[in-house]
Amino acid sequence: MGLKNLTLKQQYRTDRDDLVTDFFIPCLSNSIEYDRAVEYVTLKSISTLSLGLQNFVQNDGKIRLITGHRYKSADLNVLSKIFNKKSKVANGSGIKNSKLDLLQNLIQKNKILIKIAIPNSEHVDGTFSEKIGIFRDEKNDMVAYTGTSNETFNTENRNFESVDVFTSWNNKSRVDIKISDFENLWNNETKYVQVYDFAYANQNNLLKYDSQWAIDTIS
Repeated sequence: MGLKNLTLKQQYRTDRDDLVTDFFIPCLSNSIEYDRAVEYVTLKSISTLSLGLQNFVQNDGKIRLITGHRYKSADLNVLSKIFNKKSKVANGSGIKNSKLDLLQNLIQKNKILIKIAIPNSEHVDGTFSEKIGIFRDEKNDMVAYTGTSNETFNTENRNFESVDVFTSWNNKSRVDIKISDFENLWNNETKYVQVYDFAYANQNNLLKYDSQWAIDTIS
């Protein structure tokens, strides 16, 4: 099965659809590559994506993420260690540690790539918050979407939102635009933002803790 065999709608909306089960999971499980530009990601979401992509671990699957520069303190601390090839993140056994081992292995094999986009112009007053997602399957069919800041459509964090969907077999020109936009970002060829590899951004103190750190400290 592939993306073209799925029954997809042009739009998914919270009042009519379950974005997780109706759209995101079917596309992810029928894809070998996933590109995503979004304001933020969490460690949990990255792990979930790597487990959901078809044949991701065994074959040539790849996930490319472009995010803003703010992370939860706990996530940033773990990701910093994961990107350090000399550091071992997990200690001991258990489900959590096995997931961290897998995640570190995938990142260090360049199967999960993360870049950071930071606005660098007076024309942008705020953070990077573009919302692009692109799925690709083994037959090179593609599904692109826009419209949600929820990076994995996490069932624990359901906003009221709508997602617009474009397919390479019905809306090739729209898909091509999204691919071009993403590739320009990835290659740091987009006006008003500077894009860095995660490791570089981390080593040069370009990443920031978001406001959640204060809540974590108090609780």
